[in-house]
Amino acid sequence: MDNEIIKIRKIGNENVLPLPDKIQPKEHSFRVYVGRDEMIVYVPVRRNPFKDEQFIRAHENSWQPEASKGPLFRTELSD
Repeated sequence: MDNEIIKIRKIGNENVLPLPDKIQPKEHSFRVYVGRDEMIVYVPVRRNPFKDEQFIRAHENSWQPEASKGPLFRTELSD
């Protein structure tokens, strides 16, 4: 990708970074962080299977005895 320079735009009370047309994200929601050296990092929001009740119900009787000596689900889900 070229080193295209974009500028932050102020829209209402928000700062907006426009995406160049060359960038076509697959996701529509992102978490945003300020990283090292003031880098702005956007991470796509994805479903966490360990907090998804449907996934848990489908796999709650799964066992991996060599690793946990018990059920794989419900014990690690402490919020």
